[in-house]
Amino acid sequence: MALAFSLEQLCNVVDPIRVEGSTTVPLSNIGALDSAKPGDLAFLGNDKYHAQVATCEASAILVPADYVGSSPKENQAYIFVEKPSYTLALICGQIEAALWPKPAAGTHPSAVVAPSAQIGKGVHVGAFCVVGENAKIGDGVVLEAHTTVGNAVVIGENSRIESGARIGAYTQIGARVHVLPNAVIGADGFGFIPVDGKIEKIPQIGNVVIEDDVEIGAGTCIDRARFSSTRVGKGTKIDNLVQIGHNCVIGKYCFVCGQAGMAGSTTVGDYVTLAGQVGLAGHIKIGDKATIGAQCGVLGDVEPGATMLDSPAIPIGLAKKLMVLKMRLPDMFSRIKAIEKQLADK
Repeated sequence: MALAFSLEQLCNVVDPIRVEGSTTVPLSNIGALDSAKPGDLAFLGNDKYHAQVATCEASAILVPADYVGSSPKENQAYIFVEKPSYTLALICGQIEAALWPKPAAGTHPSAVVAPSAQIGKGVHVGAFCVVGENAKIGDGVVLEAHTTVGNAVVIGENSRIESGARIGAYTQIGARVHVLPNAVIGADGFGFIPVDGKIEKIPQIGNVVIEDDVEIGAGTCIDRARFSSTRVGKGTKIDNLVQIGHNCVIGKYCFVCGQAGMAGSTTVGDYVTLAGQVGLAGHIKIGDKATIGAQCGVLGDVEPGATMLDSPAIPIGLAKKLMVLKMRLPDMFSRIKAIEKQLADK
Protein backbone atom coordinates (compact mmCIF):
# COMPACT_ATOMS: atom_id res chain seq x y z
CA MET A 1 0.00 0.00 0.00
CA ALA A 2 3.12 2.21 -0.23
CA LEU A 3 2.63 3.54 3.30
CA ALA A 4 3.69 2.37 6.73
CA PHE A 5 2.01 2.83 10.13
CA SER A 6 3.45 2.20 13.55
CA LEU A 7 1.20 0.42 16.02
CA GLU A 8 0.73 3.72 17.86
CA GLN A 9 -0.28 5.55 14.67
CA LEU A 10 -2.71 2.80 13.81
CA CYS A 11 -4.32 2.97 17.25
CA ASN A 12 -4.72 6.72 16.89
CA VAL A 13 -6.80 6.07 13.78
CA VAL A 14 -9.00 3.25 15.12
CA ASP A 15 -9.28 4.14 18.85
CA PRO A 16 -9.32 0.48 19.99
CA ILE A 17 -11.08 -0.87 23.05
CA ARG A 18 -7.78 -2.38 24.14
CA VAL A 19 -4.55 -3.79 22.75
CA GLU A 20 -2.84 -7.01 23.75
CA GLY A 21 0.82 -7.53 22.91
CA SER A 22 2.98 -5.10 20.97
CA THR A 23 5.05 -4.82 17.81
CA THR A 24 7.83 -2.58 16.60
CA VAL A 25 7.45 -3.70 12.98
CA PRO A 26 6.02 -0.99 10.67
CA LEU A 27 2.67 -2.06 9.19
CA SER A 28 2.94 -1.62 5.44
CA ASN A 29 0.48 -4.12 3.98
CA ILE A 30 -2.93 -5.71 4.59
CA GLY A 31 -3.14 -9.48 4.42
CA ALA A 32 -5.59 -12.33 4.92
CA LEU A 33 -5.28 -14.30 8.16
CA ASP A 34 -4.03 -17.44 6.40
CA SER A 35 -1.36 -15.71 4.30
CA ALA A 36 -0.31 -12.56 6.19
CA LYS A 37 3.37 -12.05 7.00
CA PRO A 38 5.31 -9.88 9.46
CA GLY A 39 4.69 -6.25 8.56
CA ASP A 40 1.09 -7.02 7.58
CA LEU A 41 -2.16 -6.01 9.26
CA ALA A 42 -4.82 -8.76 9.28
CA PHE A 43 -8.37 -8.83 10.60
CA LEU A 44 -10.95 -11.30 11.86
CA GLY A 45 -14.11 -10.16 10.09
CA ASN A 46 -15.94 -13.49 10.03
CA ASP A 47 -16.01 -15.96 12.90
CA LYS A 48 -15.58 -18.94 10.57
CA TYR A 49 -11.92 -17.88 10.32
CA HIS A 50 -11.52 -17.78 14.11
CA ALA A 51 -9.03 -20.67 14.18
CA GLN A 52 -6.70 -18.90 11.74
CA VAL A 53 -5.90 -16.16 14.26
CA ALA A 54 -3.70 -18.53 16.30
CA THR A 55 -1.47 -19.35 13.32
CA CYS A 56 -1.49 -15.91 11.68
CA GLU A 57 1.95 -14.33 11.19
CA ALA A 58 0.73 -10.73 10.82
CA SER A 59 2.34 -8.14 13.05
CA ALA A 60 -1.07 -6.80 14.08
CA ILE A 61 -4.53 -8.35 13.95
CA LEU A 62 -7.87 -6.58 14.33
CA VAL A 63 -10.15 -8.80 16.42
CA PRO A 64 -13.71 -8.25 17.71
CA ALA A 65 -14.22 -7.02 21.24
CA ASP A 66 -15.53 -10.41 22.40
CA TYR A 67 -12.69 -12.44 20.87
CA VAL A 68 -11.57 -15.33 23.07
CA GLY A 69 -8.77 -17.60 21.90
CA SER A 70 -5.05 -17.50 21.31
CA SER A 71 -2.69 -14.88 22.70
CA PRO A 72 -0.39 -12.70 20.57
CA LYS A 73 2.98 -14.10 19.57
CA GLU A 74 6.23 -12.29 20.23
CA ASN A 75 6.33 -8.96 18.37
CA GLN A 76 2.62 -9.25 17.54
CA ALA A 77 -0.40 -7.22 18.72
CA TYR A 78 -4.11 -7.99 18.90
CA ILE A 79 -6.18 -4.82 18.47
CA PHE A 80 -9.66 -5.26 19.98
CA VAL A 81 -12.40 -3.24 18.23
CA GLU A 82 -16.20 -3.41 17.92
CA LYS A 83 -16.31 -4.19 14.19
CA PRO A 84 -13.01 -5.29 12.58
CA SER A 85 -14.29 -4.98 9.00
CA TYR A 86 -15.50 -1.42 9.58
CA THR A 87 -12.31 -0.54 11.44
CA LEU A 88 -10.29 -1.78 8.48
CA ALA A 89 -12.39 0.49 6.27
CA LEU A 90 -11.38 3.46 8.45
CA ILE A 91 -7.74 2.53 8.04
CA CYS A 92 -8.15 2.14 4.28
CA GLY A 93 -9.74 5.58 4.22
CA GLN A 94 -6.55 7.04 5.65
CA ILE A 95 -4.50 5.15 3.07
CA GLU A 96 -6.77 6.25 0.22
CA ALA A 97 -6.52 9.89 1.27
CA ALA A 98 -2.72 9.64 1.24
CA LEU A 99 -2.45 7.76 -2.05
CA TRP A 100 -5.08 9.82 -3.91
CA PRO A 101 -5.12 13.24 -2.24
CA LYS A 102 -7.79 15.72 -3.19
CA PRO A 103 -6.61 17.80 -6.16
CA ALA A 104 -5.72 21.42 -5.54
CA ALA A 105 -8.37 24.04 -6.17
CA GLY A 106 -8.25 25.82 -9.50
CA THR A 107 -9.25 25.54 -13.14
CA HIS A 108 -6.92 23.91 -15.65
CA PRO A 109 -6.06 26.15 -18.63
CA SER A 110 -7.53 23.60 -21.05
CA ALA A 111 -10.93 23.53 -19.33
CA VAL A 112 -13.89 25.37 -20.91
CA VAL A 113 -16.15 27.03 -18.34
CA ALA A 114 -19.17 29.04 -19.49
CA PRO A 115 -19.17 32.67 -18.33
CA SER A 116 -22.57 32.20 -16.65
CA ALA A 117 -21.45 29.16 -14.64
CA GLN A 118 -21.12 29.64 -10.88
CA ILE A 119 -18.05 27.99 -9.41
CA GLY A 120 -17.83 27.67 -5.62
CA LYS A 121 -14.84 27.95 -3.30
CA GLY A 122 -12.10 25.37 -3.42
CA VAL A 123 -13.34 23.75 -6.64
CA HIS A 124 -10.99 21.75 -8.87
CA VAL A 125 -11.80 21.79 -12.58
CA GLY A 126 -9.45 19.39 -14.35
CA ALA A 127 -7.93 19.26 -17.79
CA PHE A 128 -10.31 19.37 -20.77
CA CYS A 129 -13.43 19.68 -18.61
CA VAL A 130 -16.48 21.44 -20.00
CA VAL A 131 -18.89 23.30 -17.70
CA GLY A 132 -22.06 24.55 -19.38
CA GLU A 133 -24.10 27.72 -19.13
CA ASN A 134 -25.74 28.49 -15.78
CA ALA A 135 -24.22 25.44 -14.09
CA LYS A 136 -23.74 25.75 -10.33
CA ILE A 137 -20.76 23.94 -8.85
CA GLY A 138 -20.71 23.85 -5.03
CA ASP A 139 -17.79 24.41 -2.70
CA GLY A 140 -15.10 21.76 -2.64
CA VAL A 141 -16.30 19.92 -5.74
CA VAL A 142 -13.74 18.00 -7.83
CA LEU A 143 -14.29 17.67 -11.58
CA GLU A 144 -11.59 15.35 -12.88
CA ALA A 145 -10.16 15.50 -16.39
CA HIS A 146 -12.49 15.17 -19.37
CA THR A 147 -15.71 15.48 -17.40
CA THR A 148 -18.66 17.23 -19.04
CA VAL A 149 -21.18 19.21 -17.01
CA GLY A 150 -24.20 20.34 -19.01
CA ASN A 151 -26.25 23.51 -18.92
CA ALA A 152 -27.99 24.37 -15.63
CA VAL A 153 -26.52 21.38 -13.79
CA VAL A 154 -26.31 21.75 -10.01
CA ILE A 155 -23.60 19.85 -8.11
CA GLY A 156 -23.57 19.99 -4.31
CA GLU A 157 -20.60 20.63 -2.08
CA ASN A 158 -17.70 18.18 -1.81
CA SER A 159 -18.96 15.94 -4.60
CA ARG A 160 -16.43 14.25 -6.87
CA ILE A 161 -16.99 13.59 -10.56
CA GLU A 162 -14.29 11.32 -11.95
CA SER A 163 -12.62 11.33 -15.34
CA GLY A 164 -14.80 11.00 -18.41
CA ALA A 165 -18.16 11.22 -16.66
CA ARG A 166 -20.94 13.12 -18.40
CA ILE A 167 -23.56 15.02 -16.42
CA GLY A 168 -26.44 15.98 -18.70
CA ALA A 169 -28.26 19.29 -18.70
CA TYR A 170 -30.52 20.17 -15.76
CA THR A 171 -29.29 17.28 -13.63
CA GLN A 172 -29.29 17.99 -9.90
CA ILE A 173 -26.60 16.32 -7.81
CA GLY A 174 -26.48 16.59 -4.02
CA ALA A 175 -23.61 16.92 -1.58
CA ARG A 176 -20.80 14.37 -1.20
CA VAL A 177 -21.86 12.42 -4.28
CA HIS A 178 -19.17 10.31 -5.93
CA VAL A 179 -19.50 9.60 -9.66
CA LEU A 180 -16.94 7.12 -11.01
CA PRO A 181 -15.30 7.27 -14.46
CA ASN A 182 -17.38 7.24 -17.62
CA ALA A 183 -20.76 7.23 -15.90
CA VAL A 184 -23.48 9.02 -17.87
CA ILE A 185 -26.18 10.81 -15.90
CA GLY A 186 -29.00 12.56 -17.71
CA ALA A 187 -28.82 11.10 -21.21
CA ASP A 188 -32.10 10.70 -23.11
CA GLY A 189 -34.49 8.10 -21.75
CA PHE A 190 -35.41 5.24 -24.09
CA GLY A 191 -38.70 6.66 -25.29
CA PHE A 192 -40.20 5.69 -28.66
CA ILE A 193 -43.65 5.02 -30.08
CA PRO A 194 -44.76 3.17 -33.26
CA VAL A 195 -46.64 5.48 -35.62
CA ASP A 196 -47.85 4.46 -39.11
CA GLY A 197 -45.29 1.69 -39.45
CA LYS A 198 -42.40 3.83 -38.23
CA ILE A 199 -40.83 4.42 -34.82
CA GLU A 200 -41.04 7.99 -33.59
CA LYS A 201 -38.96 9.40 -30.75
CA ILE A 202 -40.72 10.74 -27.65
CA PRO A 203 -38.94 13.84 -26.34
CA GLN A 204 -37.41 13.30 -22.90
CA ILE A 205 -37.86 16.66 -21.19
CA GLY A 206 -37.42 15.72 -17.51
CA ASN A 207 -34.20 15.53 -15.51
CA VAL A 208 -32.25 13.40 -13.04
CA VAL A 209 -32.03 14.11 -9.31
CA ILE A 210 -29.24 12.49 -7.30
CA GLU A 211 -29.59 13.03 -3.56
CA ASP A 212 -26.78 13.42 -1.00
CA ASP A 213 -24.10 10.75 -0.32
CA VAL A 214 -24.84 8.62 -3.39
CA GLU A 215 -22.10 6.70 -5.22
CA ILE A 216 -22.50 5.87 -8.91
CA GLY A 217 -20.22 3.25 -10.45
CA ALA A 218 -18.09 3.36 -13.57
CA GLY A 219 -19.96 3.04 -16.83
CA THR A 220 -23.37 3.30 -15.19
CA CYS A 221 -26.13 5.12 -17.08
CA ILE A 222 -29.02 6.96 -15.45
CA ASP A 223 -31.50 8.29 -17.99
CA ARG A 224 -33.33 11.56 -17.61
CA ALA A 225 -37.08 11.38 -17.25
CA ARG A 226 -39.64 11.67 -20.00
CA PHE A 227 -41.20 14.28 -17.69
CA SER A 228 -40.64 15.08 -14.01
CA SER A 229 -37.50 13.36 -12.58
CA THR A 230 -35.56 10.14 -12.48
CA ARG A 231 -34.44 10.02 -8.83
CA VAL A 232 -31.82 8.25 -6.73
CA GLY A 233 -32.32 8.52 -2.96
CA LYS A 234 -29.90 9.57 -0.26
CA GLY A 235 -27.02 7.24 0.54
CA THR A 236 -27.75 4.71 -2.22
CA LYS A 237 -24.74 2.92 -3.69
CA ILE A 238 -24.80 1.92 -7.37
CA ASP A 239 -22.20 -0.44 -8.81
CA ASN A 240 -20.56 -0.43 -12.24
CA LEU A 241 -22.44 -0.99 -15.51
CA VAL A 242 -25.93 -0.44 -14.14
CA GLN A 243 -28.77 0.85 -16.34
CA ILE A 244 -31.51 2.96 -14.75
CA GLY A 245 -34.31 3.89 -17.12
CA HIS A 246 -36.31 7.08 -17.39
CA ASN A 247 -38.63 8.03 -14.51
CA CYS A 248 -37.26 5.31 -12.21
CA VAL A 249 -37.27 6.21 -8.52
CA ILE A 250 -34.80 4.54 -6.15
CA GLY A 251 -35.18 5.04 -2.41
CA LYS A 252 -32.56 5.79 0.20
CA TYR A 253 -29.68 3.54 1.27
CA CYS A 254 -30.15 0.90 -1.41
CA PHE A 255 -27.50 -1.38 -2.92
CA VAL A 256 -27.68 -1.77 -6.70
CA CYS A 257 -25.04 -4.28 -7.81
CA GLY A 258 -23.22 -4.63 -11.12
CA GLN A 259 -25.10 -5.09 -14.40
CA ALA A 260 -28.51 -4.61 -12.82
CA GLY A 261 -31.04 -2.97 -15.10
CA MET A 262 -34.32 -1.17 -14.49
CA ALA A 263 -36.88 -0.45 -17.18
CA GLY A 264 -38.66 2.88 -17.11
CA SER A 265 -40.99 4.05 -14.33
CA THR A 266 -39.94 1.38 -11.84
CA THR A 267 -40.04 2.37 -8.17
CA VAL A 268 -37.59 0.85 -5.69
CA GLY A 269 -38.19 1.44 -1.98
CA ASP A 270 -35.74 2.25 0.81
CA TYR A 271 -33.00 -0.18 1.96
CA VAL A 272 -33.49 -2.50 -1.01
CA THR A 273 -30.71 -4.76 -2.32
CA LEU A 274 -30.58 -5.59 -6.01
CA ALA A 275 -27.87 -8.21 -6.58
CA GLY A 276 -25.81 -8.58 -9.75
CA GLN A 277 -27.58 -8.80 -13.11
CA VAL A 278 -31.03 -8.27 -11.66
CA GLY A 279 -33.54 -7.14 -14.28
CA LEU A 280 -36.63 -5.16 -13.29
CA ALA A 281 -39.56 -4.79 -15.68
CA GLY A 282 -41.06 -1.36 -16.12
CA HIS A 283 -43.86 0.17 -14.06
CA ILE A 284 -43.41 -2.16 -11.06
CA LYS A 285 -42.76 -1.46 -7.39
CA ILE A 286 -40.15 -3.08 -5.14
CA GLY A 287 -41.08 -2.68 -1.47
CA ASP A 288 -38.84 -1.37 1.29
CA LYS A 289 -36.08 -3.72 2.55
CA ALA A 290 -36.67 -6.29 -0.18
CA THR A 291 -33.74 -8.35 -1.45
CA ILE A 292 -33.62 -9.44 -5.09
CA GLY A 293 -31.11 -12.24 -5.69
CA ALA A 294 -28.56 -12.37 -8.49
CA GLN A 295 -29.90 -12.75 -12.05
CA CYS A 296 -33.52 -12.44 -10.96
CA GLY A 297 -35.95 -11.28 -13.59
CA VAL A 298 -38.69 -9.38 -11.77
CA LEU A 299 -41.93 -9.00 -13.72
CA GLY A 300 -44.29 -7.74 -11.02
CA ASP A 301 -44.46 -5.93 -7.70
CA VAL A 302 -42.45 -7.26 -4.74
CA GLU A 303 -43.75 -6.99 -1.18
CA PRO A 304 -41.72 -5.09 1.45
CA GLY A 305 -39.13 -7.27 3.15
CA ALA A 306 -39.43 -10.11 0.62
CA THR A 307 -36.43 -12.05 -0.67
CA MET A 308 -36.71 -13.21 -4.27
CA LEU A 309 -34.70 -15.67 -6.36
CA ASP A 310 -34.76 -17.14 -9.87
CA SER A 311 -36.15 -15.87 -13.16
CA PRO A 312 -39.00 -15.14 -13.30
CA ALA A 313 -38.45 -14.12 -9.68
CA ILE A 314 -40.26 -16.10 -6.99
CA PRO A 315 -40.11 -16.01 -3.17
CA ILE A 316 -36.97 -17.58 -1.71
CA GLY A 317 -38.82 -20.38 0.10
CA LEU A 318 -40.44 -21.66 -3.07
CA ALA A 319 -37.20 -21.18 -5.03
CA LYS A 320 -35.29 -23.38 -2.60
CA LYS A 321 -37.90 -26.13 -2.83
CA LEU A 322 -37.73 -26.04 -6.61
CA MET A 323 -33.93 -26.20 -6.51
CA VAL A 324 -34.12 -29.39 -4.42
CA LEU A 325 -36.69 -30.93 -6.79
CA LYS A 326 -34.59 -29.95 -9.80
CA MET A 327 -31.62 -31.87 -8.38
CA ARG A 328 -33.82 -34.95 -8.09
CA LEU A 329 -34.99 -34.86 -11.72
CA PRO A 330 -32.28 -37.13 -13.20
CA ASP A 331 -33.03 -39.85 -10.65
CA MET A 332 -36.76 -39.38 -11.18
CA PHE A 333 -36.43 -39.80 -14.96
CA SER A 334 -34.32 -42.93 -14.47
CA ARG A 335 -37.00 -44.41 -12.23
CA ILE A 336 -39.74 -43.50 -14.72
CA LYS A 337 -37.80 -45.17 -17.54
CA ALA A 338 -37.36 -48.29 -15.40
CA ILE A 339 -41.08 -48.39 -14.65
CA GLU A 340 -41.93 -47.90 -18.34
CA LYS A 341 -39.63 -50.80 -19.25
CA GLN A 342 -41.22 -53.05 -16.64
CA LEU A 343 -44.68 -52.23 -17.99
CA ALA A 344 -43.55 -52.78 -21.57
CA ASP A 345 -42.13 -56.24 -20.69
CA LYS A 346 -45.40 -57.47 -19.19
